Amino acid sequence: MNLIAAVDSKFGIGRDNKLLVSIPEDMKFFRSTTMDKTVILGRRTLESFPNGAPLKRRRNIVLTRKDIEIPGAEVAHSVEEALELVKNEDPDNVFVIGGETVYRAFLPYCSRAYLTKIDYTYEADAFFPNLDEDPEWEIEEESEEKTCFDLCYAFVTYRRKEGTQK
Repeated sequence: MNLIAAVDSKFGIGRDNKLLVSIPEDMKFFRSTTMDKTVILGRRTLESFPNGAPLKRRRNIVLTRKDIEIPGAEVAHSVEEALELVKNEDPDNVFVIGGETVYRAFLPYCSRAYLTKIDYTYEADAFFPNLDEDPEWEIEEESEEKTCFDLCYAFVTYRRKEGTQK
C-alpha cells in the first residue's frame, strides 16, 4: 500500500480539518496518482471534501468508529477491517489519503509514500509521520524544486527499507 500527502517543512498536513495550502500541480498529481484506484481515508477527511462526498472514479474506504452508511463509499471500523477489504487488490493500487490518525495507523502496512514537500512552515494541528526521522524509510526519488507563486516544493517518493514492513 501507499501513502500520499502534501506536507510542510515540519510534516504538517492540516489545520481545522482543512489542507494547509492548495497547490494546483499537487492537486493534479494527487488526482492522476489515485484515479481509478482505492483510497482509504478517515471520516473527518471525507467531511472536508466538497459536499462531504467520496472521490469520484475511486473505490473509497472510510475508516470510522461510527455506525453509518456513506453513499458511494465502503465503511470500515478498524484497520484490520479495511485491510480485509483490500486484501485481493494489488497493493500498488491502494492509497491512504488521511488524516493524521489514519496515516499513523496504516504506516506499518505501507511500502511507499508520495509526498509533496513544501518548503514553508504553517500553523498545523495535524501532522504526517516524519519519514526523514524514521530509520525504516528512505528517499527513493525527488523531483526538481518547483514553485507556486512564492512557495517552493518538490515531489518526493519515500520507500520503506527491505524487511521493515508488517
